[in-house]
This record gives sequence, structure tokens and C-alpha cells, in this order.
Amino acid sequence: MLWVTLDRSPANAVTREMYIEIADLFGNIDKAGVDVRAVVLRAQGPHFCAGNDLDEFATMTPENGTERMWRVREAFFAIQDCAVPVIGAVQGAALGTGLAIAASCDFVVAARDARFGLPELSVGVMGGARHLARMAPQPLVRRMFFTGDPVRADAFAAAGGAVVLCDQAELDDTATKFARRVAGFSPTASRLAKHILNRIEDMDLKSGYAFEQGYTVQMSGHPDSKEALSAFREKRPPRYVPAA
Repeated sequence: MLWVTLDRSPANAVTREMYIEIADLFGNIDKAGVDVRAVVLRAQGPHFCAGNDLDEFATMTPENGTERMWRVREAFFAIQDCAVPVIGAVQGAALGTGLAIAASCDFVVAARDARFGLPELSVGVMGGARHLARMAPQPLVRRMFFTGDPVRADAFAAAGGAVVLCDQAELDDTATKFARRVAGFSPTASRLAKHILNRIEDMDLKSGYAFEQGYTVQMSGHPDSKEALSAFREKRPPRYVPAA
């Protein structure tokens, strides 16, 4: 398990250089440690991420904006496409870019009083709604986008938002528990599952299931598949080979 921490006081506002660093880290996760099987993405301080660095954002123009937006996309998609599962651990504010970073994770654990929001219209920009749609139904996405009002995590969950709630003091422990559970499965199977889930996210049911079945056939030839079944039957911990 690998911990990745956003650490830019006071609210972890993201700069261009941070986007580059995020893209490089998550796009090359195996360089970060030996046998990484799961990542917890968390933040230092009272807030997860309050958005972009507004001073830097104020200098964006039509001339430099295309490159900057590419850097943003590369960072978000590197988290989403990371070779291993990524669990977000959110406290305080997750606004704009902060919300998109959280939504790029495979799933999110949040303190009950954490706040999710898309203040894009408040600062004269667009973006974030499609990422929020990975976590929330459309009526909630639209309410949050058109009002710009942040929503507490417990209210977000009650309205259909997909977050695991816990007390602030339990955030790290809860995220760690999930990460250890994820890391306990075959590393080859987990990485394959990450690839599959990303591919089928926007497929229709029939196409998506057929795609999954093809990898079921492929995985059946891997020793970890037989080991998982044997361990389950024998009620013992499995002994998996390192990821290929």
C-alpha cells in the first residue's frame, strides 16, 4: 500500500507544477515503490483540496489555456488510469479541482463533515461536472454545478453521492482498512480489474459484460485464479505470485 499526500498549505490549491507531478506519479506508479497494490490519496491539513491556485488561474488566457487544461486532464486521467486501485481520503473542502481529483479515484472515503462543491461558475470557468457524475446522479450534479454551493459529505451521500462516510478521526484508519483489503487480492487480478472497470464504465450492459467475460477466460489460465479458488475452498490465506 502506498500513501500519496497533497501537501501545499493552507488548502492544497493545485498549481501547474503539481498537476505535472501528479500525472508523473500516478502514470508511473511502479516507480514509487516495490509491489504497489493499492494507493491511498489523502491530504495534509484541514482541507483535501480547495481547487486551483487562483493567482495562477487568473493568468490563463486563450493563448496559454490549451496547454494548461491539457496538464489538468493528464493529472486527473493519470489517477483514473493508475495501474492499481486508488482510494481517496477526503476531509474538509474538496472543491473544483479537489472534487475532480477525488472523483478520479476508484472510490472515496470521506469525513462526515467534509464538503464537496463545484464553484466553477463563481470564478468564471467550466469543468468538473463530468467528474462529479462518476460519484453522483445527474440531478445532484446539476444542483451543485448551477448553485456552486458546497454539500456536506453526509448530505451528499443521502442525496445519492457515492462516498463511504466515517468520523474525521477515523479517516486514515478507514482508508487503510479498504486499501489493505484491496491489496489482499491477486495483484495481477486487481490490475486487470482496474483496466476492465475503466473500459466498461461507459459501455452498455451487453457489450460491457461480454468484455468482462473475455478477461475471465484469459484470467483462468493464470495461476492466481486457481490459487484464489483453492484458498477459498481450504479457508486459508492465498499465496499469490507478484504482478506480471
